[in-house]
Amino acid sequence: MGFLGNMTVAAAAAAALLALATFEIAACSTESPQVPCFFIFGDSLVDNGNNNGILTLARANYLPYGVDFPDGATGRFTNGRTTVDILAELLGFQGFIRPYEGTRGAAILRGLNYASGASGIREESGSNLGAHIPMGEQVQRFRGTVRQIGRLLRGNQTAVNELLGRCIFYAAIGSNDYLNNYFMPDSYSTSADYDPKTYAALLIQDYTRQLTALYDTGARKVAVGAVGQIGCIPYQLARYDGAAANGSRCNERILLLLLLLLLLLLLLLLLLLLLLLLLLLLLLPPPPPPQRFDVIDKGCCGVGRNNGQITCLPLQQPCDDRSKYLFWDAFHPTDAANVVLAGKAFNSTARSDAYPRNIQQLAAA
Repeated sequence: MGFLGNMTVAAAAAAALLALATFEIAACSTESPQVPCFFIFGDSLVDNGNNNGILTLARANYLPYGVDFPDGATGRFTNGRTTVDILAELLGFQGFIRPYEGTRGAAILRGLNYASGASGIREESGSNLGAHIPMGEQVQRFRGTVRQIGRLLRGNQTAVNELLGRCIFYAAIGSNDYLNNYFMPDSYSTSADYDPKTYAALLIQDYTRQLTALYDTGARKVAVGAVGQIGCIPYQLARYDGAAANGSRCNERILLLLLLLLLLLLLLLLLLLLLLLLLLLLLLPPPPPPQRFDVIDKGCCGVGRNNGQITCLPLQQPCDDRSKYLFWDAFHPTDAANVVLAGKAFNSTARSDAYPRNIQQLAAA
């Protein structure tokens, strides 16, 4: 009876601490979100300001970036919201998830964004643009956050585990391991050192360690985003003459290389599912048809062919109607495109959009 009594007291204490955490999270909100917290890892597609204070060319804390965002140019690499901003709204969060940089105290209980523009799975990816926070370091930062959460919950590890087990973790990274590594032979030796299949396998090997580290630190509901179709972005179309010649809007060679990575990533996730780690693969769809976006082959803001040779410059005048453009700049979707992508990830039942669960189902699991 004494042992059971102690267990009951411990469980009650954990519940009380979780209730305290929930109260603190909900203090500035009239409705509770579907999950208590949302943690985000990735690159410029989901960075919301972590690169603002580091020495890098990969930054977006200047207009016209953020021209349609309530707070202006915050460091988001688009005209408005990122995909994870919209996912946070769909999950019921009041206000967006804050960047890791500069956020401390009870605010971390609702989640943090660790993403960094130009970062990749491999540590060196994106170094050509300056400083960045690669995926491995993002995971290390999350470990530090978990220690802070432990202190906020008065050292009760049971409460920490229960809280993290209910949160959504979103990881979307890998584009820069190609764009700012493998496809830049003048700056990196990877394309000479590894054939495409070997390089993809190395990326998956590193990514496996990183996702496993998240699991070991408490993550259970993890959404893993596939690398987008970077052969179709304005930057690649500006560099690739073959698209116009063969009638394609995309660099098909790049798409074939990424297919290797996608297949290996899918295999990885299926293996991890056998270990009871809840994972979700977000397969970014091909560019929406012209009737959804009038312009799908050039950026709304940029310089040169397809507005893709140089990305959006400070105080440059962007296109007037951003809702008609799939791409904001040489690399990143518009707010309007992010609405479509987030909606598919959140509640689509198509396997080409989300498999084996969408984020709404993952939140309810």
